[in-house]
Amino acid sequence: MTASFPWLTALILIPLIAGAVLGAVPSLRRSAKAIGLGVSVLVLIGTIVALTGFDVSRAGEAQLVETYSWMSSLSVSISWGVTGMSALMILLATILVPLVILTAHSDRFVADDEVAAGSRRASYIAWVLVLESVMIAVFAARDVFLFYVLFEAMLIPVYFLIGSHGGPKRRAAAIKFLLYSLAGGLIMLIGVIALFTMGPGGPEGFLIDNLAGAVDASGTTQMLLFLSFFIAFAIKAPMWPVHTWLPDATEQAPAGTSTLLVGILDKVGTYGMIALCLPLFPEAAKAAAPWIMILGLVSIIWGGLLAVASHDLMRLIAFTSVSHFGFMIIGIFSGSAVAMTGAILYMVAHGVSTAALFLVAGYLAARGGSQRIPDYGGWQRVTPLLAGGFLVAGLASLALPGLSGFIPEYLVLTGTFTASPWIAGLAVLGVILAALYILLPYQRIFTGAPTGEAKDLGAAERTVVGVLTALMLALGFYPAPVLDMIRPIADDVSVIVAAEGSVK
Repeated sequence: MTASFPWLTALILIPLIAGAVLGAVPSLRRSAKAIGLGVSVLVLIGTIVALTGFDVSRAGEAQLVETYSWMSSLSVSISWGVTGMSALMILLATILVPLVILTAHSDRFVADDEVAAGSRRASYIAWVLVLESVMIAVFAARDVFLFYVLFEAMLIPVYFLIGSHGGPKRRAAAIKFLLYSLAGGLIMLIGVIALFTMGPGGPEGFLIDNLAGAVDASGTTQMLLFLSFFIAFAIKAPMWPVHTWLPDATEQAPAGTSTLLVGILDKVGTYGMIALCLPLFPEAAKAAAPWIMILGLVSIIWGGLLAVASHDLMRLIAFTSVSHFGFMIIGIFSGSAVAMTGAILYMVAHGVSTAALFLVAGYLAARGGSQRIPDYGGWQRVTPLLAGGFLVAGLASLALPGLSGFIPEYLVLTGTFTASPWIAGLAVLGVILAALYILLPYQRIFTGAPTGEAKDLGAAERTVVGVLTALMLALGFYPAPVLDMIRPIADDVSVIVAAEGSVK
């Protein structure tokens, strides 16, 4: 379906222009939070209005399509469009951004006085708006070259959000993030260049729909092309063993930055595996699927073990995400439509629960002045609402029935069991580890004798926790609307690896 109004272009340009103006005009900085919140809410409303025209019965097809000529001699065009999966990721991004901005006061801003802190907060909000623009664009891109450009472009706002607004080791963490991401991007660039020579050509030869099934490569050549994209997406996901940048980044980044980084941007990795790797390189995907599932299993267990051993709360949440991304990856490459459905739903559910964990952890650190778990104790008596928010988010993360994490994890394990019983059986260890890495920190931080005094959640923070809790409950009790957006994609893509992609 071609859009009668360029909704996607508008949703991309509005936060981009607002962020640029906010960062460039000093007189606006005092009103930065109000401007940022207003713009992000406007983008959310625009997203909802745009998606009212989305035909769920054709959720596997690109809709709201816009295509503009760009570099026709290189087969490159500016093409936007959304499937059910990309529409859900854009909606999730536009929900989380205003929540992050609403409680930006709870993040760390390194400054010597309030004026300087306000200026840094304005810079922070400006970069968040720019990041929102890039997030919408990367999930809406239908041209592979355009997707690559945006994949690289999103490094810029994240680099500044970590390097300028994080903790004492923020610059080292930002550089490590940048180096890992650039390495993955350079590897992907080789594949993008190869697609130009092996694709169908023509003015729109880089469109995903035109490339699917039309890449003139097989055997070793196709495997190398597949790996050039997969490695970049594995780094972004993040998947073991290329995950080590993530805990450093989240330890130093403001909680809001970590929320968007892990809740949305890291999903570009799993999204790219589904939207690009599988349809463009089907033979290679089939051959590589068993080995990738093993790496996904290692991610589940390794991430869980490191989360249990972590003493820094932000690093702990990062390692839980490494474990959760392992579930997504085995679901994607299992060859089961059920597991694929669970993996895509997992992307949405994890985005909600990990956002709640990071933001609540940020509220805690702002009050206690520390991210170290041993520095706390008995805070349930001091801040009962904060403790309750952490517990609900944690229970969703460990897949308690009735909350957002249960159904996707159940679908992934059930579908994977039909393809590989031993992979599914060992993956259950991740569920056991989840109980340890959520309940033990809760016990250490929130139970026992109080170790300090602090105010409980304020009105804005209660709003954020309330919205995220409502989303976790909605996805737990009534995920049907989201599943309707996912199933057509899962049915179409899962068959690519179904024939040979199981690990018996």
